[in-house]
Amino acid sequence: MEDKISLYELLQAFKKRLLLNIGIFLFVVSATGLVSYFLLPPNYQSSTQILVNKKESGDEQLNSQDIQTNLQLINTYRVIIKSPVILSQVIEKLNLQTTPDLLTKKISVTSEQNSQVVNVTVKDRELKRAAEIANMTADVFQKEISELMNVDNVTILSPAINKSYIKPITPNTPLNIIIAAVVGLMIGVGITFLIEFFDTTVKTEEDIQELVGFSILGFVSPASAKKIRDAREKEVR
Repeated sequence: MEDKISLYELLQAFKKRLLLNIGIFLFVVSATGLVSYFLLPPNYQSSTQILVNKKESGDEQLNSQDIQTNLQLINTYRVIIKSPVILSQVIEKLNLQTTPDLLTKKISVTSEQNSQVVNVTVKDRELKRAAEIANMTADVFQKEISELMNVDNVTILSPAINKSYIKPITPNTPLNIIIAAVVGLMIGVGITFLIEFFDTTVKTEEDIQELVGFSILGFVSPASAKKIRDAREKEVR
């Protein structure tokens, strides 16, 4: 038999094993949906915003210099926010069963380019706890930065919220199901291709010719049982 399988032959094989492919597709999609809904723990995200801006007033030139100074300090603030000096107090005040090293993995501190707003984002399996950690981190940082760097230019702009309408960021069940559908279809096509590729049964006249090495002189057309009975009745008459 030929080792190459044409696209038409593959489509015919896929059609012939349609039930198998549907079964694989439904199994993969269903398993993914069940795992996403019932086995994967949800993870929530909560954020608070900190404004880095000196409160004292002055002329326009001074304000411009202050803004540039604040922008330069933001990178330093990002490091301080995730430092043990801040996080150890957060753990103590919230009575968390963790360490600063583990807590820092849940916290990300970001800021847009040339922006004086710093976002403190916390990911946790409980939305309430994520909001509490974010708010407490901002509070502790605001109090400690004045002592650490002798500045007073931090304001909590927007505290983290804990609302029932906030959905978990992971798992993304609809996306997981879409990916599973594509994977299930690919698995079905792959299995169909492997079955056809390793199938050594004789199916066509060309297969016989290739197998025995002789030219085909003729072939017997298939006949239904009704045609056979009709032919026998004609012979009897």
